[in-house]
Amino acid sequence: MSARTNRSSSRLRHPRLLGSVALSAVALMALAACASAPTSEADPASTDSTHCSRMVTNSGGLDDRSFNQSSWAGLQKAEKEDGIAAEVLVSTNETDLAPNVAQAVSSGCGFVLTVGYELAPATEEQAAANPDIDFAIVDETVEGDNVKPIVFDTAQASYLAGYLAAGVSKTGTVATFGGGNQPPVTLFMDGFSDGVDAYNEAHGTTVALLGWDKEAQDGSFTGDFEDVNKGKQLAQALIDQGADVIMPVAGQVGEGAASAALDAGDVSVVWVDNDGYDTLPAEYRPILLTSVIKDTEQAVQDIAISSADGSFTNEPYVGTLDNDGVGLAPFHDLESSVPAELSGELDALRADIVSGAVTVESPSAP
Repeated sequence: MSARTNRSSSRLRHPRLLGSVALSAVALMALAACASAPTSEADPASTDSTHCSRMVTNSGGLDDRSFNQSSWAGLQKAEKEDGIAAEVLVSTNETDLAPNVAQAVSSGCGFVLTVGYELAPATEEQAAANPDIDFAIVDETVEGDNVKPIVFDTAQASYLAGYLAAGVSKTGTVATFGGGNQPPVTLFMDGFSDGVDAYNEAHGTTVALLGWDKEAQDGSFTGDFEDVNKGKQLAQALIDQGADVIMPVAGQVGEGAASAALDAGDVSVVWVDNDGYDTLPAEYRPILLTSVIKDTEQAVQDIAISSADGSFTNEPYVGTLDNDGVGLAPFHDLESSVPAELSGELDALRADIVSGAVTVESPSAP
């Protein structure tokens, strides 16, 4: 996808810009029409902002301990550190999606961020109708001169997580499951599967993986990203089959897996999207082995800045191990359970993936 020519920053980006010197009554009404956002630690920058942004969540809501939450954290950083006023419109069901994107556009802001595949149709429609507004969408690709996809090659980091899981498993069985059979989900699962296989090949072991068949591109799914009970039930079924390390790729549903692991007492969890040690309730810290992190927060902040300063392009942002867009979180409380030799192997594998000596492949790769 070719980058579009940067527009001059002398326009202060958009004719719809909300400035600190002359915030009109019409603009104030547009701001008031937006759904109220959680309070930021910073002043809303309504008196000194030179640009503003709007974010629309998918139907999972804002506090999903996943990409909605981390995307909003990125806009909050842009507000606090860069003076880009930000508000969020929270979608609670599918019927909210298109109206919320339309409302974000009508706010008069120059940058609109949408999150997840559910918002792709509305993003594409509104971007085509509003070429002077910059759009970005997280975890999905939408084509358009003014749309920037924000995607992550999570298979690279999940490869390391699978290798790690196989290396610490005492039962010789690990597992993963997803919220739905969708590329941003199965990309994690593909990498995890390959990492388990790599450990087996390197060590002559036969660690089994439950919940995902990479060749068939099918496995275990709860069917949604919100029902924690479904996550607990599925995780318990995997534990009953011998899994002692589980990677849920299911947003809030994954908390159910953490609950099942905590109840089991001898099972650990690999979290995804952000560091679960920081975002999950503290009671789950003892069972968190690591997390496969997507640095959505930094990517969103950087892209919001580019929209404000006129350097925005439609070239996709792809997070990789090489640019630190993806990675593994620290082992935190379970550091003592990871042998130094295994930790060293992970460091070497990471370097090999970055250099290209090891290639992690997936049909869902961005």
